[in-house]
Amino acid sequence: MSGLDNAFPQLADCYPWDVPELLSAAIVRKISVLGDGYVVKDSIAVHRSATVEKGAILKGPLIIGPQCFVAAHAYLRNGVYLSEACSIGPGVEIKASFIGAHSRIAHFNYIGNSLIGKDVNMEAGAVIANHFNEKADDRLSCIWSEQKHQTHVTHFGALVGDYCCIGANAVLSPGTILAAGSVVPRLGLIDQSQD
Repeated sequence: MSGLDNAFPQLADCYPWDVPELLSAAIVRKISVLGDGYVVKDSIAVHRSATVEKGAILKGPLIIGPQCFVAAHAYLRNGVYLSEACSIGPGVEIKASFIGAHSRIAHFNYIGNSLIGKDVNMEAGAVIANHFNEKADDRLSCIWSEQKHQTHVTHFGALVGDYCCIGANAVLSPGTILAAGSVVPRLGLIDQSQD
């Protein structure tokens, strides 16, 4: 994912499911070298050209990039990076995730521990789940580069490639990997879990 590689080259060689856990520390390091275009308070950096509506809850570490829009009642926490011109709608919760440039997260969505490519569109109510609470062994396995990988993580949502479209009220189960340009239909369930 070129956006992630450009923003955080030190994470380029990591497996996708390892990145969310490392993202908070990488964001803190990046905040320390941001230019004057950002307003920085504690561990939150907001670009001067971004719009954050009243009522949004921002918990660092967090970077909101140029021309981003964050609507009222959005909740960003635990290590979130919004690339250029992202639109985050009302009632959206994003936890420990990278969101690529020009991506649009409509409203009433949840994204947990995920990597979202550029120009991704998530319609209203779509969810990227990040944990299986119904499994005795909740460590995830993922299909990556056509191979099954047993991970050490219990929380990983999805790697969503560039230009994907995720329909309203769709659910991506933990460990989902979507190729660039994938379309998930409204009310769709993507479950790539390996039992």
